[in-house]
Amino acid sequence: MSRSKLVIGATAVMVATVTLTGAGIHWSKGQAFFQESPKELIDEVWQIIDRTYVDATFNQVDWQAVRLDYLNRSYSTQEEAYGAIREMLKQLEDPYTRFMDPQEFKDMQIDTSGELTGVGIQLSQDEETNELIVVSPIEDTPAFKAGILSKDVITKIDGQSTEGMNVNDAVQLIRGPVNSTVVLTIRREGEPQELEFSMVRERIEIHPVRYEYRSEGDIPGLGYIRLTQFSANAAQEMQEAIEDLTQQGVQGFVLDLRSNPGGLLYASIDIARMWLDEGTIVSTVDRRGVVDEEKANGKAITDLPLVILVDGGSASASEILSGALQDQHRATLVGTQTFGKGLVQSVRPLGDGSGLAVTIAKYLTPSGRDINKEGITPDEVFNLEEADRDRLGENRDLIGTLEDPQYKKALEVLQQEVTAQASAPKPKPSPSPSP
Repeated sequence: MSRSKLVIGATAVMVATVTLTGAGIHWSKGQAFFQESPKELIDEVWQIIDRTYVDATFNQVDWQAVRLDYLNRSYSTQEEAYGAIREMLKQLEDPYTRFMDPQEFKDMQIDTSGELTGVGIQLSQDEETNELIVVSPIEDTPAFKAGILSKDVITKIDGQSTEGMNVNDAVQLIRGPVNSTVVLTIRREGEPQELEFSMVRERIEIHPVRYEYRSEGDIPGLGYIRLTQFSANAAQEMQEAIEDLTQQGVQGFVLDLRSNPGGLLYASIDIARMWLDEGTIVSTVDRRGVVDEEKANGKAITDLPLVILVDGGSASASEILSGALQDQHRATLVGTQTFGKGLVQSVRPLGDGSGLAVTIAKYLTPSGRDINKEGITPDEVFNLEEADRDRLGENRDLIGTLEDPQYKKALEVLQQEVTAQASAPKPKPSPSPSP
């Protein structure tokens, strides 16, 4: 499996259509063969799970018996086979291992900087309640501007109840043509009544990094970087941001990972190497206990003080990056507990143009922490008051400004670290050898 197809986003799917590049995708058998032999497709999915799924017990399911059961059935249409595959995978009780029919697979954004069409939210499904949960809205999208928040529960789509609905079905209802409208009904913790959000679908060009040189408070020069997702172009844009801000003479950085739902595994590793000169970044463990360690490579761009902002919408790749820099004492984390997704998926094309996302490993931070379902506790826990959350939700332009209390706290922490670094004794040069 090429490293570019390893995905650790907290979402089961992105609510947007995408132009998916075909690079690196090879069908193992002709599409016509699979269309004529639905059982072959079912068996292909079974075989992939059997070889690679992270849990060798398959959620305490007799996986061999499952194969016999589904291959002994008759399927008159491809759609019946698709339904059987989804039913088969449901026994794993893993919302991140999922089947995508050809259209759904085509719509999935994996290792691409393609153009999105939709409202820009990322969804997951609660493992216990099966409710549709918003992982995070993508910044500057219709969902973001409308005020959709991480952890919102979608109860209706255009008036249709989502009870019993899976993520794929929800995505098909939420997607639609540019300039058309979709209405989502949301249940939000702390709100006495359900909320309705009407959004106009649009094309979304995603640049995951934005940055700015600032002089604020007692810090004459700092670099503010906001990273919204770990897409294929995130590492390149991050490198450009760090290099540009360093050349402008900043004394420290604030990296904002709030509401960043994750993305590509190796994007997070590449970005960690820009901040960390040595040491482990992340370990991945498959069902055989094989550990693959990714380490810094001595090519850090900067050693200036770094503060990272996180919250409940910071997931997976965000947690790899922040967990690595926290464990290695390279950065101070400010904010609230992160989402808690420590699983890695690979995305595989199937013979008829459909696709399969399968959980193949879990990851550990450098200190050996398994953060799945737990999340990461910041060094400086700083919750937003309800009034501040509402105010920032109504005016997203205030996020990452002095009107943002968590950002102000990050500046306070950064100021302390800039001062400490400036007052630290400089190492004495080694004496020149005598002639």
